[in-house]
Amino acid sequence: MDLALIWFVAIAVLWTGYFFLEGFDFGVGVLLPFTGRRNSIERRVAINSIGPVWSANEVWLLTAVGATFAAFPPWYASMLSGFYLPVLAILIALIARGVAFKYRSSHDSDRWRDVWDRAIFLGSVVPSFLWGVLFANLVQGVAMDADHIVTAGPLDLFTPYALLGGLTTLALFTLHGAVFLSLKTDGPVRTRSRTAALGGAVVALPASAAFLWWTQAAHGQDWTVVTAMTAVAALVLGALSTWRGREGWAFTAMAVAVLTLTVTVFGALYPNVLPSTTDPAYSLTIENAASADYTLTVMTWLTLVALPVILGYQAWSYWVFRKRVTGDQITGATVDGGAEPEPEKVA
Repeated sequence: MDLALIWFVAIAVLWTGYFFLEGFDFGVGVLLPFTGRRNSIERRVAINSIGPVWSANEVWLLTAVGATFAAFPPWYASMLSGFYLPVLAILIALIARGVAFKYRSSHDSDRWRDVWDRAIFLGSVVPSFLWGVLFANLVQGVAMDADHIVTAGPLDLFTPYALLGGLTTLALFTLHGAVFLSLKTDGPVRTRSRTAALGGAVVALPASAAFLWWTQAAHGQDWTVVTAMTAVAALVLGALSTWRGREGWAFTAMAVAVLTLTVTVFGALYPNVLPSTTDPAYSLTIENAASADYTLTVMTWLTLVALPVILGYQAWSYWVFRKRVTGDQITGATVDGGAEPEPEKVA
């Protein structure tokens, strides 16, 4: 099998893992003002549900970008330079969110925590929306010249299709986070999360169905119709499972939805990695953007050695922190209101 194709698939797998794992992290942040609206302790319950794992989930992003740089340097260069401002906005949001997780409990002040909670909210909304915009642009293509320099301006990236892609990922990650919180927490946060999941499905389902239909109609392949339909069916199953209180089934359905939607996007992109709307001959493809065979071979062997260790460690961390998070664990007593206890790090 062609090594360039193997690494295209590998990068698709890395992005799928990132969207699945970091997707519910983003959703928890987006829902923070709703699920923890009664007091700061309830917000701590929501944040602590992802506290032990959110930083490890971001490793998937670093690995995906690093793999793109090593395996497809022209793709990396054209994508990050052409999408410079949206990527910069994502990075600033991710940095602000990470700092907020670390510092929100460093002072026993409601005003201090409120500021950082807003940073968590915005640091989750911005990437959730812009990742959809960027990947929609990867599929539909951008203006690019013969030297593979993206000539499209920042506003050119926000086409109707790209905006729909952004709405889809924002709604999907919010729903994903609500389902995760209903599975991972207990008490008032769990109750509100189930309500948020049912409400979120009202937006996520039609947005995802419309985006997948547009993707399939304009860019899809014969086999991607199966993955697109599977994604929509999984979302329906997830909403029904949440309504019936089957949280484990709902989370599994969301995993399938995120997986199949990402596969549909990469399937629609293939065999290109960045299409040119100026002239199809200027497009970056798997073949003309790939590194030398020697580079890809070395990367493959290193990955075969390191990947099982990384996956094993992350699976172990999820197993260790598998129990539900409750207010009792934070306060030592049932939470009925009042101030937050002594500061405590969430990760």
